[in-house]
Amino acid sequence: MPTHSSLEYRAAVHSDIATCVDIRDRTRENAVSAERLSAIGITVAPWSESVRRGSLPGYVCFADGEIVGYCFGATASGEVEVLALLPAFERQGIGKALLARVVETLGNIGFTRLFLGCSSDPTSRSYGFYRHLGWRSTGTFDARGDEVLEYRIVAK
Repeated sequence: MPTHSSLEYRAAVHSDIATCVDIRDRTRENAVSAERLSAIGITVAPWSESVRRGSLPGYVCFADGEIVGYCFGATASGEVEVLALLPAFERQGIGKALLARVVETLGNIGFTRLFLGCSSDPTSRSYGFYRHLGWRSTGTFDARGDEVLEYRIVAK
């Protein structure tokens, strides 16, 4: 897997969201098309507005001037709502770096417990990825059938 030396991270802005929707359809596992996202109420306009209002902060990673991955979390609940990365950029620490930024952002506004939905299939990449980073199963499942994992933020 080639590494990309020109990686840059920044806070996501509303104009990034159309690209994020496109990337979501091109991930290796759990790809979701714009049409399927729309069917469950996730479209560019409300997502962009949530980013603009600050209720859904996130971060994007650029390689060679193009967004290659992103992560967003909800300020109302402490849920990490999505982490997505183009396959050519996997295994370079980008997902970990994006997630760490969202965890820090949500921790800075007072959350001590974060959560997310994750595949319960041990053969999926996300299963091991989150657990390796300290996320633990709550023993519950969300409405989509994903296992709910939690992360406890330890005060410094």
